[in-house]
Amino acid sequence: MRRTASALALAAAAPHKVAAPMISIRVQQLTKRFGAVTALQHLDLAIAPGELFFLLGPSGCGKTTLLRSLAGFYLPEEGKILFGDEDVTRLAPHKRNTGMMFQSYALWPHLSVTENVAFGLEERRVPRAEITRRVGEALASVRMDAYAARRPNELSGGQQQRVALARALVIRPRCLLLDEPLSNLDAKLRLEMRAEIRRVCKEAGLTTVYVTHDQKEALSVSDRMAILDGGRILQVGTPREVYRRPGCRVVADFIGETDFIPGTFKGVADGWAHVDTAVGPMRGVLGDPAARPAAGAAVTVSVRPECWVLSRETPAANAVRGRIGASVYLGEFAQHELIAGDLNLKIVELNPRFLDQPDRGEVYAGAEPADVVVLTA
Repeated sequence: MRRTASALALAAAAPHKVAAPMISIRVQQLTKRFGAVTALQHLDLAIAPGELFFLLGPSGCGKTTLLRSLAGFYLPEEGKILFGDEDVTRLAPHKRNTGMMFQSYALWPHLSVTENVAFGLEERRVPRAEITRRVGEALASVRMDAYAARRPNELSGGQQQRVALARALVIRPRCLLLDEPLSNLDAKLRLEMRAEIRRVCKEAGLTTVYVTHDQKEALSVSDRMAILDGGRILQVGTPREVYRRPGCRVVADFIGETDFIPGTFKGVADGWAHVDTAVGPMRGVLGDPAARPAAGAAVTVSVRPECWVLSRETPAANAVRGRIGASVYLGEFAQHELIAGDLNLKIVELNPRFLDQPDRGEVYAGAEPADVVVLTA
């Protein structure tokens, strides 16, 4: 049986090798070009041992190119890739000892679940008794041991995804690389498998790099994430850090929803950044404290819809006066449009009370300064 990269995407390991220790991954000044297109531009990144790290960004941002460079499928023009202290930049894919899982799962249709999972070990000439033991452990870890005799066409999409994950785990890779593994599943299965992938990766102690375009997936599963755009990393942080403190407008716009309010930077006083806007003065925090704008510079204020609080009285901070336009009632919360001059703000109200029509008068929206982010780009 011929071995193919798309079918295996697994790297060689010496027979009888015990589980590989957790490793760090470091990317230093990595540049990758495809003809006249520069897909990665002098990119630097550090991933800690055992970390579940996500790469996000719009289509064409470079996230899949980076993942395939880590796997060895692409060789960069410049820069280095290190697994621990080992420079693997020019190392062939089958010598990197990585496990990779693709969107398509790439299961052999004529092989059983057991045979699919065992294939990588057979290629490495692992003794039969050890293959049996390790395949059993891998299938048990993804809760597919009861389906060992079935073939891929007898499995659901979620079950096939588990088998593909077991196949990547069974060789005991140094790191696991996942390329949008849930994109072919329906919404319910995606929710279920998010938790399963995190559980399996953490139990196996694997350093994992995961590419996705799904923001909710990244926020709910990752330890940390990097947002890419144009082959560059815009921001790295925990889900909470990236969501609550975006460093630039692109990140704020890509991760979740937000209201953008243009303004003029006045300065920092009493620990808060002060901005004049068309809907009134606002104060908040700098998205990037290292890039404080000059007084008089144009900035953008970002407020997440759920951070606004509606009231009939003027709020103590960041008060915006307007009237409620369209509203969508969703039971536990409502989505409102607040019309404030030339701005239409989106507001999410928990336990909805303000479902007024436009002729019911003006209301105020306010936000705590800690929930208001001032962006310079």
